[in-house]
Amino acid sequence: MAMLWKFMRVAKYSKTALSPKVKVRGIPTHSRHSSSKSVPSDFAPNTPCSNTVELLGKAYPQDDYSNVTEKILSKVGKNLHNKKHHPLWLIKEQVKDHFYKEYVGRRGTPLFSVYDGLSPVVTVHQNFDSLLIPQSHVSRRKEDNYYLNREHMLRAHTSAHQWDLIHSGLDAFLAVGDVYRRDTIDSTHYPVFHQMEGVRLFSCHELFSSIEDGEGLQLFEQGHRTAHKQECHTMEAVRLVEFNLKQVLTKLMTHLFGEGLQVRWVDCYFPFTHPSFEMEINFQGEWMEVLGCGVMEQQLVNSAGAQDRIGWAFGLGLERLAMILYDIPDIRLFWSEDERFLKQFILPHIWQKIKFQPLSRYPPLINDISFWLPSETYSKNDFYDLARTIGGDLIEKVVLVDEFTHPKTKKVSHCYRIVYRHPERTLTQDEVHRVHQAIEESAVRELGVEGRF
Repeated sequence: MAMLWKFMRVAKYSKTALSPKVKVRGIPTHSRHSSSKSVPSDFAPNTPCSNTVELLGKAYPQDDYSNVTEKILSKVGKNLHNKKHHPLWLIKEQVKDHFYKEYVGRRGTPLFSVYDGLSPVVTVHQNFDSLLIPQSHVSRRKEDNYYLNREHMLRAHTSAHQWDLIHSGLDAFLAVGDVYRRDTIDSTHYPVFHQMEGVRLFSCHELFSSIEDGEGLQLFEQGHRTAHKQECHTMEAVRLVEFNLKQVLTKLMTHLFGEGLQVRWVDCYFPFTHPSFEMEINFQGEWMEVLGCGVMEQQLVNSAGAQDRIGWAFGLGLERLAMILYDIPDIRLFWSEDERFLKQFILPHIWQKIKFQPLSRYPPLINDISFWLPSETYSKNDFYDLARTIGGDLIEKVVLVDEFTHPKTKKVSHCYRIVYRHPERTLTQDEVHRVHQAIEESAVRELGVEGRF
């Protein structure tokens, strides 16, 4: 959540609903997590036959940057945030309802418009360049993103749509969708999750109209960039935008979690957005980060055609809110089709209070895997992706438990502990052994490691 991209937003605007059809035609050997003949068919990825990916009705040629797996592609088009009575849908609808009722224009219509059918396939330019993220910035790494090729990728944030929505003439909107990041494996991280983007722009009159003697105040000046403001913003404008942003988000969290909620803000100063913050709430005695926000970079606003406006943006994770609000212990459950999970969220109205009743807690099965790393570049996220591709949602957690450097050869060894636990049934050691063996074999073949099995 604390990544730079969380506070900068941009991409291609489309109201077309996503198609659930995903077809893969070939993944180059250097980026494919294939499996050996000994891998059971339930866990083996399909072997492709050409070098294109067909996704949402378009074919994308693959190149040396292609690293998206079939497991990830199979999630595209699921649109859990639009699936009625799903917990992510409930959270989305609650936030929408709050913004519709709380912020109304002069004609009595909602000030914020909502876009929840935008395509998750964006260009690299949309995801990074238009957000002013430098070419050398760490957030662009293949280790952290899913690239279809050098030009196209699965969006890493709903920020990907900010520039185009502003450019279309909007000055207050929410954008909701699935986002994709290569990440660690545990109960709170999943390579596909859902975000909601919020953006609000202000004219000089809108920002200062309620301020006594505000007629002489201005949005912009010729000055110097500091840790607290950009060189073009006046301090008065920045402070008012910051105050409005914090007020909006505090009111939203209080509405979701109830009166008496404790909120605190953590400063996060980045090269392009000043000031910016992470919001943490105190829920059941524990401080939890729930979103990031900041005053928008004026160069981005100007390039989108809103030169006379200043604004803020925020990004929040729907899974994070749902796990806290409904007491859902494992992020994999959001992808469950088990009626025992889904029927708990069929409610007469979206604001009804509910606490998730856990399914039977099935016992975990734990296996370790150790190997020497190859001499060339190795990324832990490559191994996480490989394990996820083969083991799927049977894997609850993967943890690096030991790292050892040989005193003579200087070779580095990693030992990972893999916790297998199906959220809906008891696993047998035999089926876990077959999956684990497939991961071992694929790690040697695909990542070039030397097994210590």
